[in-house]
Order: sequence, then C-alpha cells, then structure tokens
Amino acid sequence: MSMFCYQCQEAAKGTGCTLKGVCGKTGEVSGLQDLLIYVLKGISIYSVKLRRAGFKSEKADKFIVEGLFSTITNVNFDKEYFEKKIKEGLAIRDEIKAQLLKSGVKIDENVHDAAVWYGDSIDEFEKKAASVGILRTENEDIRSLRELITYGVKGLAAYAEHAAVLGYVDEEIYEFMQKALAATLDDSLSADDLVNLTMETGKYGVDVMALLDKANTSTYGNPDITKVNIGVRNNPGILISGHDLKDMEELLKQTEGTGVDVYTHGEMLPANYYPAFKKYSHFVGNYGNAWWKQDKEFESFNGPILMTTNCLIPPKDSYKDRVYTTGVVGFPGLKHIPDREDGKAKDFSEIIEHAKKCAPPVEIEKGEIIGGFAHNTVISLADKVIEAVKSGKIRRFFVMAGCDGRMKSREYYTEFAEKLPEDTVILTAGCAKYRYNKLNLGDIGGIPRVLDAGQCNDSYSLAVIALKLKEAFGLDDVNQLPITYNIAWYEQKAVIVLLALLYLGVKNIHLGPTLPAFLSPNVAGLLVETFGIGGITNADNDIEVFMA
Repeated sequence: MSMFCYQCQEAAKGTGCTLKGVCGKTGEVSGLQDLLIYVLKGISIYSVKLRRAGFKSEKADKFIVEGLFSTITNVNFDKEYFEKKIKEGLAIRDEIKAQLLKSGVKIDENVHDAAVWYGDSIDEFEKKAASVGILRTENEDIRSLRELITYGVKGLAAYAEHAAVLGYVDEEIYEFMQKALAATLDDSLSADDLVNLTMETGKYGVDVMALLDKANTSTYGNPDITKVNIGVRNNPGILISGHDLKDMEELLKQTEGTGVDVYTHGEMLPANYYPAFKKYSHFVGNYGNAWWKQDKEFESFNGPILMTTNCLIPPKDSYKDRVYTTGVVGFPGLKHIPDREDGKAKDFSEIIEHAKKCAPPVEIEKGEIIGGFAHNTVISLADKVIEAVKSGKIRRFFVMAGCDGRMKSREYYTEFAEKLPEDTVILTAGCAKYRYNKLNLGDIGGIPRVLDAGQCNDSYSLAVIALKLKEAFGLDDVNQLPITYNIAWYEQKAVIVLLALLYLGVKNIHLGPTLPAFLSPNVAGLLVETFGIGGITNADNDIEVFMA
C-alpha cells in the first residue's frame, strides 16, 4: 500500500515518505493513521457543536487526545490498534451526533464527509484511507497550513495527555484542539484565516506546557541540580524510556525491595532531576543516549525495557521479547501493559518478574552528567546569571532545545557546542542534548555551560527563563536579550514548541538540520518574513554570524 507522510524531519529525500516510513511504519499503518485523524476531525465537528449547545463529551475529549498522540512519529506501529481505534471513533462520533439531535440541535445536511462516512471492515478502511491523506488538499499552501496546525495539535495532545494522567486538565485546551481539527476541513477558510489559527495553536502550546509544568512540579517537586550516574550496578534492571512520569513513579514503587534496579533512557533522563524519585535507592541513573541508538543500547542492557511514549523504533529480534509497551505505544508482537483501572496503578509485575531472570546491564560508559536547570532553579540563580552577563563573563546564551535523530548531519550540533566561545552558555531541553551533554565544556563562575531544563515539554522552562531575564534587565522585547535560538527538530511535539515560541514573540529562530518538508515555499517564506525563521549552514559559519 502506498503512502505519503512528511510529518517528521526525516521525511524521505526531504519531501515525504511514499513506500515505507523512515520511522519504520508501513504504508498500511500510515493509511490507517490518516483515516483515524480523519475520524477525529469528524468527531470534532460534532463536539464543537455539542460544546456550543452547553454540553461536552469527556469520552470524546479523551479519545481525541489519545488518538492524536498515537499518530505521532515513533509511537505506534500496530495495524490492529488503529483498526480498533477507527471503529471506536466512529461509534463515539455517532453517539455525539445522537446527543445533538436529542438536544434539538440541527445538523447541517451539507456536513463534511468526515462526520458521516462509515465503514466496518479493514477493506473499507484501506479504501477510504487512500482518499483522505495529506494530499487530498490540492492547494499546497492551504495543505501546508492545515498540516502545520494538525501537527501542532498532535503536540498539544501529547502534553495534554501527560498532564491529564496526573489529574490536571484544562477544558479550553480540549475545546481548542477540536475547533482546530474541525477547521482544517473547512474549505471556506482562507490562508490568512489558517495563519491566524496557527498562531492561536501556539498560544495553546504555551498553555499546555504551563499546565504540564504545574502537573509535574506539583506532583514530584521542582527539578533541582542533579548529577546523574551513567554507569551501572551489578543487579538486574529495567530500562524505562519515553516521557510519562506517572509510569516512572509506579514502576519505582513496584520495584522497591525486589532486587531490580531502574534506569532511564532517552527522554526519561530528566526523571532523575525530580526530588520525589531520589528517595528510591534502586533508581541508579541513566543508561545510554537518544532514542535512535536504542537498537544497540537495548541490546546491551540485557534486561526488559518499558516504552511509555515515543520514541520507539522497530525492535530487533534479538531483544524484541524484552520490550514492553504501555499507554498509546504499540508494535506488533510486543507485550503491552494495560491502562490503569478504577484509579489503581498499572500492574508492572510481569516486567519485574522478567527482569529478575535477566543478567545485569553491560556498562557502556562511566561518569556523571548534570541537569535539573528548569525555570525554578535558574531563576533562583538569576542574580548570579545577571551579574555574569553584566560583567561580560557570559556574552551570549544559545537555546539548543529540541530533538535528536539519525541523520549524520546532526553531528553539526556536537561540533557547534564544542566550538562555541567559552563565554557562552547552552540552554537545552529534549533529547537534542545528547549531542553535547557529555562533553566537558566547563563552567562560568560555577554556572555549567550546558543547562539542561528537562524533556521537550520543558522548553517551556526556557521561555520562562527568557521572559524573567527580559524583566530583570528591564527590556521591552525578549529579542533584545543576548539569546540565540538554534533548535534541532524531529517530530510533532517540536512543532508545538516552535509555535509556542513564535506566539511569545521570539524571532530569528534557526531550525535544523533541515526545514520541515510540510512547509510550502510560500508558507516558509511567510515564516521567514514575519519571524525571521532560518536554517543552518555549518558550525564555524553559524557561530561567526550568531556572535557578530
């Protein structure tokens, strides 16, 4: 089955994957993901009407968020999962429609096909999927803006889901997501209308990251400066990857006293910075690097791996039987740990028993890395930072947040960090940090030259830090600060972070290693003209330009 997908940075040839995703998803799965998005947009059409009538469907809210999250790059590769979700989505859509009619709300007879189409078999799904993909929108600028909004909303959904798991919900965010999804089907909206909706998406990006920050810090405390062990101990272990801190908490509780150690991988590294997790003596530290190296690092870890969110890559047969998924993550043939029921914790007993039978992890490195520089910590150091800037000890900050990936061209970020002048400081969040967080870059008056705020969603911290510095220096515009944004992107959560920064007024952001394939020339030109969005060249040239 053919496909077309260009939602991530590794889109084939910089234009789009057409046979199989670089991520590993098949054409069949890609098509079913497109159809699920189409169904979610159909649900949203009715859900918007329902909210206007003074009602809401919590079932629809939850389903839309989880459905969007499952289609993010490297989350779910399971064909059967998407078949099931499409059927479930169609049922929810029709429930809301029935509720509207019962409430006396008139439904337009010209309502969009996404709100009325129905299928009940994989053959019907695959046939429909072929006509509802990205390329159904002929005008490339409209298509580009619709996809930019959709990918931003996917990022919103991911962060909203993490917050909801911890009991933090903002109804306005759900309402906006549904409004935005429905709007991408509205042919009456002009390019200007969609540009305005794109900026509104950024506004809710700020809101959702603030919500998640509140959820994380209220539940687990403010991250503090932490030295994280990157070596191993001689006990069997479980490796936990992804972003879900609730899963982290429950796994640590259930492994306590079992003789099984716990290690983080990839985007779970920042769990080491939260006070609530430091009390567990069997929480060893971090094993390995960014997501794309998991095929080697999962091999050498020896014990089972728990994937809580993205980024999963198709596992090798040699360790496939040790990979467990949970939440919206899925891959054919992997063991899946079910969701929580009736407010109870997830049951991790199977993976714990599996771990007890495994050899300890093979040590792949030794030493420590330092992190925990979220906004609360950095703001507490504000006087020290301001003094360092005023005295000239710190000449410039470089925000190097975002994602890592497989491309050789991403070595640029390591070289860039290595070659930066010694009077500069790197602010980072997300797995892009693995390109330079183990380099010995030193410090400036006790301030490390790499300040890691946490996960990709903690890019919010970097925005808060910038706004506080603006206030402290008495500036009118955040762009007057000595801060340069050189951000690596990969998937849709990076899209919502970008839109959030644009909404906050940040200009002259540089994106790499390539600009998004889903930006048409005209839309890219608009971003360049309005916000100064740019690409990268090489480390030496870019440093010279940025430091000028």
